[in-house]
Amino acid sequence: MSAYREHANVAVLHEQLAAIEAHADTLAAAAESYRDIPEVAGPLYERVVAEQPENARALVSLASAYWLHGRGPEVVGGLAARALAADPMHRGAWHLWALTESNPRSRVTRWEQVSRRFPEDDLARANLADNAASLAGAEHDPVALGLALDTYKALRARATTDEQRAVLDGAITTLSGWRW
Repeated sequence: MSAYREHANVAVLHEQLAAIEAHADTLAAAAESYRDIPEVAGPLYERVVAEQPENARALVSLASAYWLHGRGPEVVGGLAARALAADPMHRGAWHLWALTESNPRSRVTRWEQVSRRFPEDDLARANLADNAASLAGAEHDPVALGLALDTYKALRARATTDEQRAVLDGAITTLSGWRW
């Protein structure tokens, strides 16, 4: 598999992956090294999920590989739903579930749910703020704008570096100046 980084031949890669005789746990461990290469991680996690269909971590990892590979929200959302059914507290499954919603208003609602479920999850809060700001801009929605501002301000209060504070200050200043 490491040769793939040099030759980038997907057909050869898939032949090599298919030839691996290993248990699901071994395949999952091997796939971890290639999480950033979905054409490697995907086939490995497909085999793990085939052997362990209730393995929430493997389902999320497969969904992530599919997302990075461009498989689309329907397939990824289905895997996220399966992962949530297997482990309702799997944060990655919740993130993918929210991410795959195509309707902007519904996506904001999903990020709100994730943020409530995991109150310390700043990535979920950032996604909530970003999606609410996008919705506010697209639909001139003052409620969504207020949600975006409140969420960015909450993130600002939790920021730990000057760089984070500066970025959040910029977003807050920009959104505070919006008038319709």
